Amino acid sequence: MPPIGYRVVAAEQRGTKVKKKLEIDPLHADTARLIYRLALEGDGTNGPMGAKNIAAYLNQHRIFTRDGGRWGIGQVHRILTRQTYIGHHEFNKRAKSKTLKPTSEIVTVEVPPLIDEATFDAVQTHLRARNPKVTPARVVSGPTLLTGICFCADCGGAMTLRTGKGGRYRYYTCSIKARQGETGCKGRSIPMEKLDDLVAKHIADRLLQPERLEEVLASVLDRRQERAERRREHIAELNKRATETELRLNRLYDAIEAGVADLDDPALKERIVSLKATRDQAQADAARAAAMLETSGQQSITPQMVQTFARTARERIRIDGGGYRRDHLRALAQRVEVADREVRIIGSKSNLLQTLTASGVKSATPGVRSSVLKWRMGWDSNPRGVAPWRFSRPLPSTARPPIRRALDPNAPRH
Repeated sequence: MPPIGYRVVAAEQRGTKVKKKLEIDPLHADTARLIYRLALEGDGTNGPMGAKNIAAYLNQHRIFTRDGGRWGIGQVHRILTRQTYIGHHEFNKRAKSKTLKPTSEIVTVEVPPLIDEATFDAVQTHLRARNPKVTPARVVSGPTLLTGICFCADCGGAMTLRTGKGGRYRYYTCSIKARQGETGCKGRSIPMEKLDDLVAKHIADRLLQPERLEEVLASVLDRRQERAERRREHIAELNKRATETELRLNRLYDAIEAGVADLDDPALKERIVSLKATRDQAQADAARAAAMLETSGQQSITPQMVQTFARTARERIRIDGGGYRRDHLRALAQRVEVADREVRIIGSKSNLLQTLTASGVKSATPGVRSSVLKWRMGWDSNPRGVAPWRFSRPLPSTARPPIRRALDPNAPRH
C-alpha cells in the first residue's frame, strides 16, 4: 500500500513483468499537505498542532482516510515522519516475519516530493519538542520563570534552579556542571532575579516596540502573502478539476440516455463512481482551502494592531507588585542561552506572528498550552527557512553574593 498522497502506476513493461513506480495521487495529495500545514501553522485559530489534534481536526471536518475511515494518531504521525513526502521512498524494510531488516538492505528510490525539505525539517523539530521524553512536564510547569527554556551557552545543558543559605538565594546554574563538575562543563551561575529581570526587560524594551515588531515580522508577512497567492491558484485548479469532471459525468449520462452506453456495463459503473469521487474530493478540497484563505485574510496585520499588541504585551508581561507572567514571556521567547558576557534571547518569527494574530486587541498572548505529558514549549529552529529573531545582551557586572560555594553539589547545605 503506497503512502497516502501517492498511488502506484505502471512505469514500463519488462517481458512478462510490469515495473511500477509511485506518483502523486491528486485525490489525496492535498490531505497530506494539509496535515503538514496543520502541524506547522495550525488551522488559523491556534498554533501548531500535534498528531492527536490533527487527527481530531480531520475527523471533525469529515476529511476521511483513503479507504473512507477515520484518522488516528498513528496514521498522522507516520505521514509527518515519512521521508517519502520529501522524495525519498524506502522499501524492502521488513522481512516476511515483519521484522525490520538491516539498514544496508533497505532500498531508497526517488519519487516526486509532496513537501519541501524545509517544511519537513521544521515539522520534525516541532515533533521532537513535543516529545515528553525530551523534557518532563514538571520542568515545563515549574515555579521559575525560565525553567525549561534557559540553557548554558557552552554545553547546551539546562540551567536549573539551585539555592543557597537555606533558600535565601536562588540561582540558575548549569545542570551539567552541577552533576559532573568542571569535567562536564566549566558552567556558570547567575542569580535568578537578575536573569529574570534581564530577559523580561529586554523583551519589553527591545522586541515589544512597534517598529521592531514590524522589522522582525517583515519577511514572514511577505511569505504569508505569497502563500495566499499560491492558495488562490490552487483553489482555481481544484474548481477547474471539479468542473471538468462534472462535464465528463454529464457526457456519460447523455450517452446512457441516448442508448450509446449500457448502464449495466461494470466498467461504465466503475468509471462513473471514480469520476464522482474525483469531483466530490475536488469540491471538498476547494471549499476547505477557501475557508482557510478567508480565515487568514481576516487575520491581516495592521499598524494599529501591532501598536496595540506591543503596548498590551508590555503591560501584561508584568505582575502587579513585582514579577513577570511566565506564560506571556514564553509566548514571545522560546530559548535563552547564558554565556559568560552575554545572554542570547531567541524566539520564532512564526510563533511571534501567531501570538500577534491570535491576540488581536483582547490579550497580549494567545492561549498558551498548559503543561501536559505530550507537550513542551520547544525551540522553533527556523521553520520554512525563516531565521528566528534573537537578541544578545551583555550581562551586568554586578557582584554576586558570597555564597558561590553553596552551588557546589558536594558542598554542605545550610
